[in-house]
Amino acid sequence: MKKLSSLLLAAILTTACAIDPYTGEEKIANTGWGAGIGAASGAAIGALTGGRKGALIGAGAGAVVGGGIGYYMDTQEKKLRQRLETTGVKVQRQGNNIKLIMPGNITFATDSANINDDFYAALDSVGIVLKEFGDTSINISGYADSSGGDFYNQQLSERRANSVTSYIVRTGVAHGRIQARGFGERFPVASNDTAMGRSQNRRVEVTIRPR
Repeated sequence: MKKLSSLLLAAILTTACAIDPYTGEEKIANTGWGAGIGAASGAAIGALTGGRKGALIGAGAGAVVGGGIGYYMDTQEKKLRQRLETTGVKVQRQGNNIKLIMPGNITFATDSANINDDFYAALDSVGIVLKEFGDTSINISGYADSSGGDFYNQQLSERRANSVTSYIVRTGVAHGRIQARGFGERFPVASNDTAMGRSQNRRVEVTIRPR
């Protein structure tokens, strides 16, 4: 059984190799990872109920489910990268999750939760893709730099998360898919000792997860 699962996983991952268009390096597509993990899990469950035959059936079903989710998120990631390429928004892939990092130099001024005028077009692009891929949940997290007190920064980060949430909802994304939360000045991504560092910490992150 262990050998069978290993062979199935190896076969799926081998066929899932692709060239990353952004780095030029060979990688395993997330579709392949999802299919491989689904196949191994399905094979294990199938073996418990139907021996070798059950393992093969379970592996096939698991690969379809896992690969389907991976492909869905791969496609969504590609469209987000295309639309946000020149906006300053960073697109990161973490397993089957997609994270959009929106730094303060393009989103908010210091001590403000008002969205910069130049940033509306980027949020419009995000809304278009989120509406197209409705089988996802969305977490919007607001952050502040270290200017000001802890309590004030916590409230400011919450207002920033809510500002982005409100605008994305106005683009037509269902509010029920979204959870908004502020983290104050916690979890900085750069030094607060420089203006550039503070602008990176004064940010909003949007995490998109399959449902």
